[in-house]
Parts: sequence; structure tokens; C-alpha cells
Amino acid sequence: MYKTIYIPVDNSDHSNKAVDLGVALAKTFGSKIVGSHVYAAKMHDKRFKQMEAGLPEEYHDEKELDRQRQIHDSLITRGLQIITDSYLDYVDQQCAEANIPLERRSLEGRNWKVLAEDIGTNGYDLTIMGALGVGAVKDSVVGSNTERVVRRVRNSDMLIIKDLKDTQEGKIVVAVDGSHYSFGGLKTALALGKALNKPVEAISAFDPYFHYAAFHSISGVLNEEAGKVFRFKEQEKLHEEVIDSGLAKIYQSHLDVSRDVAQDEGADIKTTLLDGKAFEKVIQYVRKEQPWLLIVGRIGVHSDDDMDIGSNAENLLRSAPCNVLISNQKFIPPIDTQAEYTIAWTEEALKRMEKIPVFARGVAKTAIHRYAIEKGHTIISDSVIDAAVGDILPKGAMDAMRALGGNLDAAGIDRDKMQADDSVASDLMGSSLSGMMNQIVEEKPQAVNPGVSAANQSYLDRMSRAYYVCNGCGYIGKGDPAPVKCPVCAADGAQFKEVDKAIFDAAAKAEGELETHLAYDDVPMQWTKDAKEAIRAVPAGFQRRRAKARIEKSARKLGMTTITLEYASPTIEEAAAEDYTPIFANKAPSDGEPTMKPNGTDGQDAESSPYTWEPAATERLERAPAGFMRDCTKALIIKHAEKLGTTVITIDVANEGIEQAKHTMEEAMKTGNVKDIIANLTGSGEKSEAPSGAGQHG
Repeated sequence: MYKTIYIPVDNSDHSNKAVDLGVALAKTFGSKIVGSHVYAAKMHDKRFKQMEAGLPEEYHDEKELDRQRQIHDSLITRGLQIITDSYLDYVDQQCAEANIPLERRSLEGRNWKVLAEDIGTNGYDLTIMGALGVGAVKDSVVGSNTERVVRRVRNSDMLIIKDLKDTQEGKIVVAVDGSHYSFGGLKTALALGKALNKPVEAISAFDPYFHYAAFHSISGVLNEEAGKVFRFKEQEKLHEEVIDSGLAKIYQSHLDVSRDVAQDEGADIKTTLLDGKAFEKVIQYVRKEQPWLLIVGRIGVHSDDDMDIGSNAENLLRSAPCNVLISNQKFIPPIDTQAEYTIAWTEEALKRMEKIPVFARGVAKTAIHRYAIEKGHTIISDSVIDAAVGDILPKGAMDAMRALGGNLDAAGIDRDKMQADDSVASDLMGSSLSGMMNQIVEEKPQAVNPGVSAANQSYLDRMSRAYYVCNGCGYIGKGDPAPVKCPVCAADGAQFKEVDKAIFDAAAKAEGELETHLAYDDVPMQWTKDAKEAIRAVPAGFQRRRAKARIEKSARKLGMTTITLEYASPTIEEAAAEDYTPIFANKAPSDGEPTMKPNGTDGQDAESSPYTWEPAATERLERAPAGFMRDCTKALIIKHAEKLGTTVITIDVANEGIEQAKHTMEEAMKTGNVKDIIANLTGSGEKSEAPSGAGQHG
């Protein structure tokens, strides 16, 4: 879980306890420890110069003053380095006894600033710091260096040591509010609980009393006329009967989702719902239960990513009597898991779903859940299903739906004709949407590009719709209105920005001539001449096809139909720099072995190869597509020749090798053990990593 644990030390009690805990966790997770200490030599030098005016009279002589400065500089610089080494020696000793690898880091500068920069640069998985340092006094709560580091770190979990008891007994409590940081904290709690054999409890707090205070404040400033307009009594009743109970359901759903996430990992957790001010109720609960560790997300569900730390997390860090872990990890529970507890279905909507073929029901339900979360719906009705299906399916989808096959007579599918009747499509899409789809299909729009099917042309027509991109995770939302919530990262609608496709069109015109090519799925896309020339920098064959498909897929998500050089360049440069070796490439020959070199039709150098190919065998090899497939075929034939103990490859040897390979690969596809079979076929002696897509071509 934690590959690298970072521990800043200063020889304080809290710091030494952080070292002890870090060593225990490193031993459990097999982690490496990085121990560091920051000393401020420059700050001491500056302070000494400021105090020179207060030195006794005998030190005001210029020569004596220079001598004192040199002595001070030497003592301070060397002395601080010695102190740093002595602090790190304690970490070294603890790690050596536990046989844990250690990296020592001596840093100079402002303590909190240097630590935050070091963590941000190196991305340690976990940072453990003492809540207080050597400068703590009786009323100190959290040291300034610790608090400043916590505020600035974004890429490392921060475990703050507050409990100095020798025992590490107690459970792990994680506060969940529905944010992806709190769910990330839940995942951390489950992993720690499993590794340390500690029970895990999830708690959630909602405030049903806030509106009482708010209404009381408002009522004091409203005159009688304004009170009638505001409808104070109706507003208060609305909160009591709807909003407060709704809040309870929302926060209970966070706990239910947490329980499901834990069960998926084989854990059973306790959940507790608290009512009241979140910080107050959580701190009261922690003081009562006295857990070993409290885990909270760095920011909550209502915070922006620009926030340094949420108010609840900050208050709990200061006030909690136990150790506190500030989670910087994110986790998004599966959409169906979220929807199970946060979204309700009307009876009519459920009946429509029952009429969808069983094999397609799960996919359809997930798609509708995603749409509902994106648009902010908590109840799925007929109208929501109509809107969701209209957003998901292309205009030519009715024909495809009628072509669904299977043995589901109850769903309206003809066993003989293997087609779904209109009632199934109508049940899925709604009568109005179904009729619209039928009308569109009957119109059979003329393809703009020659040879393009009506379905593909309809797909291209959909590209003119509005596209919105989530700044948080890159999720693409389509259609109007704009999304109110991202179903992937849970960001609100403010994080979405509309894609201005006119920018791409203008860039395409600026780059010059356009060429139309069929994409990986036979849908035509336009490439500028410069972009088409640039992709030739990627080696031909599998690499170029993969790079082209990646560019087209990403462009398709943004609603683009034209690929420009500016858009394609990053992917092209990445693909061109890849060191790609075909999975059937021979091993590097050892000393004395003949070297296989590509040359001519058969790809061999006759002088260095031990094999002689008869013309008929060469002709058979040339029937395989040039490049990757021909190399694969040749390797299989040579492998078969080795088994036969012959160096002359005849047409019979070639055919037998190919047939045997086909049979072996068929068996591999049945068992799913393709990689091992490939390694055996090629004689590489090791399992090869087949490139993405190689299985389909094979």
C-alpha cells in the first residue's frame, strides 16, 4: 500500500513516536523509509548579524568582529549538520533493527517550505509527522511547521502523531461525507485495518438544526410584508418535512456505499450516523470512543480543489485527541453502487426496465444511472429514461435494436427470425421517442461522404451537439443542458466547460488541405495534410495503427470530426518514442549463434541463417500479410522445423507448422493462457507481453 514512507524528525517526543510508527508500518507493508531533517543555517547567520550591535565594546574592533563572524559561521554550519546527523542516527538505528531500507536526507532552509517542496517533488506515499516539535509549550495544539506542511501537500497522505501512549490499541474511524477524498480515506482505512488487524468504523454527520438558527436570524430582520413574501412558515415546514429527512437519507447513503465498498474487499465495518454540526459531533464521538486513528479527507464534498484544507479537517486536526490521517487519495465508488443508495425508481420506470432483454438490462441500467447522476436526478421516471436513452443512442439505433437475437420470447424476440418487435424498442425508449426513431430511420438520410452508411452518417450528425468536459477528471458530457454533477469524480457543474469545436475547425482550415479517411470503426474522419504527414513518424504496422486509433478515439470523445497537427502531435511523439519489439521477435543471439537479419522476401540472410527455404515454402510465407503477421508466421514455421530436426523448409514443413500453430492457439483461446502459449511457440523461454490488439489480429 505504502511503498515509501517519509518521516521528518527533530528529536521531539512526537517525532520519535512518528519514527516508531513509521518503522512498524514499513515492516508491515515492506516499505522504504526516507528520514529527513531541515536546518536553517542562513537564518542563524542573518540573526547573528542583527545582534552584532549589542555585543560588548571589545568586540567592536573590526578585526575581532571578522574573527567572531568566521567562528560563528563555522560553528553554526558544522554544528547544525552534526545535530541533523544525530537526529537521523535514531531513525537509522530503528530501521537497522527492523531490517528496513533507509534514505537519509539533510536539507537546509525554512523548515515547512523545504519539507513541502521535498514531498511535492518526490511524491512519497505517506508522510508521518509529529503534531508538536521541540518548541511546543503547554497550550500548543499543532505545531506551525506541521500545519503549514499539511496545508501545502497534495500528493501524499499526512499522518499526524498526537497520541504519545506506548500502546497502539484501538480502532480506526473514518469520517465519510460523500467526497472522493473521504472515500479515498475509507480505502486507506480498510487497508490499514487489514494489515494491522484493527476494526474499522465509518461515521457520517449531517446538520438538521442549521435552518432553525438561520430562520430565527432571518425572522428578526423581516417586516410583516417581507415575511408574507418569504412565506416563512411554509419554508420552515418544507425543511422539517423534506429537506432534513432528505439530508439524513443522503448521509446514510454515504455509509451504505462505504459498507458495500468494504464488503467488496472482504471486510465488515460498523457505520454510525450522527446528527448535528459535523465537526462538533465527530470530535465528541472520537473523545468518547478513543480510537487509535481518525481518518478524514483533506477537503469535503462542498469544497473546491483549490482549497488548501477543509474547515472540518482543520478543526479535527487541532482538537482530536488521537492520531489523525489527512487523506489526499481519491476514490470514486462504482456508479451502480452509488445509485443503489442515492437514486430511486418509479414503479413505471421499473416496469419498463423489466421488458428490456436480460442480457442488456445491466448495461442499460448503468447508463441511465450515469445520466441521472450527471444531470442531478435522484428519482428516475419515464421522462428521465426517455432523456437518457435519447442521449445515449445514435439516431440509427432502432434498426440495431430490432436485430437483437436470443432465446427471450418473453421480451418479444422471435426465435426463428432472431429479431425484436417494435414493442421491445418502444418499452425501452418510450412511445414518443420510439416513434421519432422510426421516422428518422424511414427517412434514410443521404450520406455526406460517398460510401458512408446511414447509421454512420447519423453518428456524424450527433457530433454537432454540445459537448462539456469536466476539468476534474476529463469526463465528457453531451447535450443540453450542461451537467450539474460529474458521475465519475462527483464535481459540480461549475467544473464543466463547453468544448468550442469552432476552434478546431478554424485550426483545421489554417493548417490547409483536408483528407477524409475511415477511422478504426469505419466512421469517416478528416485529417489535415500536415497531421497525416506527421503520423508517418510512427513506425509502420501495429504501432501506427494503434497511434491513429488513439488519436481518433480521444477526438471522438470531444465531438471532433477533424484531426489537426496540433491535436495529434502529443500522441504521435509519444508513439514514435516507444521502443516496440514484436512478441515473436527472436532473442538476441549468444556468442557463436547465427544472427537473423531481415533481407528480401523471407526476411533472412542466407549466409547467416541455418535454414534453407524452398521456393514453394517461400511463396506460402508471402501469403501472410507483410510485417507483423509475416514475422509471426515465419517464427512458427522455424519452430516447427526445429522440432523436426531439419534445416530445409519445404512446403510440407511450412504447412504443418502453420496448422499446428493454429491448433495450439485455438486451445490457448479456450483456456485464456495465450501469453504462455506464445512463449512456447516462439521458444523465447519467457512469457511475452503481447501488444494491445494483437489477440484480435492473431
